[in-house]
Amino acid sequence: MNIKKLSPLSILFIFLLLFQPLSAQKYYWMTAGSLHNWFSEMGCEREVGRSSSANQQDGMQWPAILPYQDSQAMKGLWIGAKNFTDERGDNYPYKVITVGPRSTGYGEFFPTEFKMVSRFDSPIVMVDGLTTYDVKYTEPDEIDWNMNADRMIVNTTNTLLGLTMTRKIMQFSIPGHDNYIVQDITFTNTGNIDDDPEIELTGAAHKTLQDVRFFYLYRLAPSQQTRFVIGNATGWAKNTMYDARGDGDENVSLYNDIPDERNYNGTAIRAQFAWHGFFPDKVVDYDNIGGPIWDIPSAAKPFIAPEDTVGRLGSTQFVGVLTLHADKSDTDSEDDPTQPSTTAYYLSDADEAAATSDPYDVPAMRSRYNWMELGHMSPRHARSVQPDGQFYNQTAATYTDNGGFSMGNGYGPYQIAPNETVRIVMVEAVNGLSTENALKYGIAYKNGEITPTEKNIMVMTGKDSLFKTFRNAIDNYLSDYSADRPPKPPKSFTVNSGGDRISLEWDVFDEEDLAGFKIFRSKGSYNNPLEQPELIYTADKSERAYDDLTPIRNVGYYYYIVAVGDNGLESSRYYTQTYDPAYLKRAQGNKLNQIRVVPNPYIISADSKRLLFDNEPNKIAFFNIPGQCKIRIFTETGELVRTLHHTDGSGDHSWDLKTSSNQIVVSGVYIAHVEVSQDVFDNNSGAKLFSKGESKIVKFVIVR
Repeated sequence: MNIKKLSPLSILFIFLLLFQPLSAQKYYWMTAGSLHNWFSEMGCEREVGRSSSANQQDGMQWPAILPYQDSQAMKGLWIGAKNFTDERGDNYPYKVITVGPRSTGYGEFFPTEFKMVSRFDSPIVMVDGLTTYDVKYTEPDEIDWNMNADRMIVNTTNTLLGLTMTRKIMQFSIPGHDNYIVQDITFTNTGNIDDDPEIELTGAAHKTLQDVRFFYLYRLAPSQQTRFVIGNATGWAKNTMYDARGDGDENVSLYNDIPDERNYNGTAIRAQFAWHGFFPDKVVDYDNIGGPIWDIPSAAKPFIAPEDTVGRLGSTQFVGVLTLHADKSDTDSEDDPTQPSTTAYYLSDADEAAATSDPYDVPAMRSRYNWMELGHMSPRHARSVQPDGQFYNQTAATYTDNGGFSMGNGYGPYQIAPNETVRIVMVEAVNGLSTENALKYGIAYKNGEITPTEKNIMVMTGKDSLFKTFRNAIDNYLSDYSADRPPKPPKSFTVNSGGDRISLEWDVFDEEDLAGFKIFRSKGSYNNPLEQPELIYTADKSERAYDDLTPIRNVGYYYYIVAVGDNGLESSRYYTQTYDPAYLKRAQGNKLNQIRVVPNPYIISADSKRLLFDNEPNKIAFFNIPGQCKIRIFTETGELVRTLHHTDGSGDHSWDLKTSSNQIVVSGVYIAHVEVSQDVFDNNSGAKLFSKGESKIVKFVIVR
């Protein structure tokens, strides 16, 4: 970088950023639908932009209710122009600014606005008096009851090229439309001039920009959950297959694309998409397309539940990017069916993608610009791997180097005069096999009931599901986002544990188009792929409460409620899902000699499938204890292991078999000293049951 060529303001800005932690970059999650993704104020979501390198797969989670469904490994936005003269009069034959894949965007992109807008207030969801929420939840900054999207991020950033980019990132919670996210993006040649025309914020002199190209680079890796099952390098997208549609007449004719994948509703389908292809460097000895889970290597244990080894297909996602609109020019807002002009694939570890950006390095900018104007690549990546198109029979490697490939969508070239705008609308979408079918066909494959080819044919039907999503997105866009929608979700949802029932209550925003409600329940976990939520009650539109009388004691239960409309559509579960368990608890004990430890002895090998408490984590339960007491656990030699404080008035309390320093306890004989922490009275008669200080000692055994 030549510091002499930087303006004083740019030098100051870069200096400040050099001493600013990367975590200072602000981001929001979209979580209203079944596809969850995060978005950055910088204008694009770079590689490990909000996480460590150990979590390279971060974002594009579908179905997001399940753990570790991330398929986004790397992403970048490059904007380039030719014959660019900056505010100092220095001319560049090629000027390219980048945020991502590995460039931070600092000194090239200057965020000015970043806010979350919601169509209605977030429902209040509580379990036992405490708010329960997904850790990715973003509180809206504004409420707009009139907007069409259910959630929208508004992101504006100035750039070193003098372009101001504004993204309207829209998510819908409508069935059939909740697994894609729309980005409506405008690029305006403002020169970054503020309201005061005498003040230039940064960047270019206000003049026509020549041969402007907008380029999005995606490194997609379905999915994080099977990364360490199939092989670590699958997390780098080393095995990813990329395909395209709408990439020029030559390719359409060459591959004889089926009509439903070429055009829909008068609109050309212009898309690139990816899936989990065959990985020859696998660590498993079976066909790995779709990511079957037969065993759990040690590195994969944090990502997969111990019982999840029945063969479930863990990576059946098809991830795609669809172009809905691209202006013909800065003065013609008609859609240009020839855009994107570049649909290609690139080595992910090539210098252009792997190196950080220097907007003053002319050879590097020229090289990046060459990527941006590459055109439609032939053969398509997937066909270069499997020329006959029978991807269910793939046995060849998808890559030629250690990093695999990324796919790129490039738009342009545009001439953008001062104050003129170019608009691009694109969709990021994920679909594939349902969780039920991923389980069904995975079990059948592991049991030898279907062949690898038959399994792979079912995996490849995920492409049909993705194109159905594309068609839904086109319909929604062409209707100005007026797709039939369900009623609003309940305004509040409260779940309370009890001694003989778990009580549920809810309220509504309004009763417009409301037909009733459905309540679903999961046992032991809210995101267990081996057990789908159970519909336990259907309520009419006037009901506001329900008592669940069927729970089993000491098993955690998770709930969600959906509103059902007159049109039959249901609100999204993600608005009311509980992420903390409710329990059916015993009434407090009335005699200290009735205290029991269950199971006793605790034998870890007997609990390898978590059967003792039905999908619950490893634990020991204390039953019939006083409603207010302290449980101190000692080794047989008298060493204090853990102190538990029981204060909820019930007769149950669990221990996770960990010490006060969070270490797993070893085998041995243990002593629990149960001491009443305050006077305890019978809830019905008012008679005193226990006096503060009374205590009882019980012994139990742990065998590992």
